[in-house]
Amino acid sequence: MMSANSVVVVGSCMTDLIGYVTSLPKPGETLHGKNFTIGFGGKGANQAVMASKLGSPTALVAKLGNDAFGDNYLQNLINIGVDVSYVGRIDGASGVAMITVDEKAENCITIIGGANDQLSEADIMNSKNLLASARVLVLQMEVPLQSNLAALKLAKELNKQIITIFNAAPATNSLPAELYPLVDMFCVNESEAEKLLGIASVRTIKEAGQAADLLVKKGCRIGIVTLGASGVVYVERGVEGLTHVPCPKVHAVDTTGAGDAFIGCLASLMADVTNSYSFKRKIEIACHVASNSVTKLGTQASYPTSYDC
Repeated sequence: MMSANSVVVVGSCMTDLIGYVTSLPKPGETLHGKNFTIGFGGKGANQAVMASKLGSPTALVAKLGNDAFGDNYLQNLINIGVDVSYVGRIDGASGVAMITVDEKAENCITIIGGANDQLSEADIMNSKNLLASARVLVLQMEVPLQSNLAALKLAKELNKQIITIFNAAPATNSLPAELYPLVDMFCVNESEAEKLLGIASVRTIKEAGQAADLLVKKGCRIGIVTLGASGVVYVERGVEGLTHVPCPKVHAVDTTGAGDAFIGCLASLMADVTNSYSFKRKIEIACHVASNSVTKLGTQASYPTSYDC
């Protein structure tokens, strides 16, 4: 059983401009590409779309520009079934992501925030009815930090039962100390953990466990570190040791948006009060869904519509 808008995502919308190449270019190098597509991305919208595709009533709090990219993006969200009542429009450009994907499914991404940078604390206050009734709030780092912090504070003030998931991506050097205790599940990948926590290497299961433990010591309830094909490591407050969940082995063709598929699936599972899965089982399912997404080209287009994909 899920309430109206069980999942609320505060985050970004990016139009993906995707070029497929044999290998990623070196600095100063020009290469011939093999294919080009335009798709829908942005970490916030990706996570909202994933939760919605899996059946969770989902609302997005975001900003789009009054341009063709914004028009197309809004219609995409409506078509998928995401509640866009709190997606605002501004005069100016929508956000874009320039993505290059090589034959090994590795990618490099440059984002230009555009309208996403204008998501304000006032927009968060306007969404207080959403936050008061949601089961899960999801946030990332492609909108202003102060807006994220305002959303976390307001959600915890209005809704004592809400579960907050913070995905500290793209990578940042630091976050305010007051943010961590407001977060139930704090998720980063290897490079994001290294940059945020000032750790030289987060590549092994042991190193990921140490990073997750540091996140818990900073105040969050569960620290989660994703390791790509090597799976996920998490540490829970009050539980000794780390837990490692491996990913299924798949043939990856495009890893873009896989982390967002993981977060969106986890949010959907946490919002569904009818399932009796353990937290470890929920992580296993989210790994399975994210792994499935990398076997297809594109970002949101690659997301499955079932946990049993």
